[in-house]
Amino acid sequence: MKADKFNQNALSNHIAEHITEQIIKGELVPGDKLIEHIYAEEYGTSRAPVREAIYLLSIEGLVERIPRKGAVVKDYTENEIYDLLEIRIMLESMAMDRISRNGIDEHELKKMKELLDKMNDVTDVHQYTLLNHSFHTALVEMSKSETIKTMYSRLGWPLLRIQSLSFASQGNIEKSVREHELLIGLLKDGKLDEAAELLTRHNQDVIASMKRKMGKREGMQ
Repeated sequence: MKADKFNQNALSNHIAEHITEQIIKGELVPGDKLIEHIYAEEYGTSRAPVREAIYLLSIEGLVERIPRKGAVVKDYTENEIYDLLEIRIMLESMAMDRISRNGIDEHELKKMKELLDKMNDVTDVHQYTLLNHSFHTALVEMSKSETIKTMYSRLGWPLLRIQSLSFASQGNIEKSVREHELLIGLLKDGKLDEAAELLTRHNQDVIASMKRKMGKREGMQ
């Protein structure tokens, strides 16, 4: 019985990861309905693991249940988008403050450089978004603050989805790579005040990019 429960949980997690990837890639868009029997047929299973996967995604903030419609991909309001991005700026600014006090962690800096090398070779928005998130997470890890790290992790998939929308705009990936290169250089040289200013500007540009995108979306409605 325990083995069956473990297998079902593993399958639910796998289905949740698959749906998450579809959302981040834009294959599923806000308002799209998640039809249980289609995923059940695709994975050759009952609806129970699919239902559990959808429940997990609702906890993560990617899916919401609407009366008489069922589970759909969540559509974030402008305020929700800006709140997430502004909380990100606050947490990363706090991380930089801790780094200024405690010094550079060479292990995390090396990890950031390795991630940047991979980011230089990627053009796919989904892959770049994941690498970018890992890059910023390594910076947060460098803070050595468990509180900051925990709060940052709670931004989770909704932040990734918003970032993927920003990176979908032409030129944003190239701009991101350039600024990450500058950030690593400043950290390596111990210019932490300049690094903090660059990071804040970098993150504020994401908000500006989303405002332009939201403006275009409203203009088309």
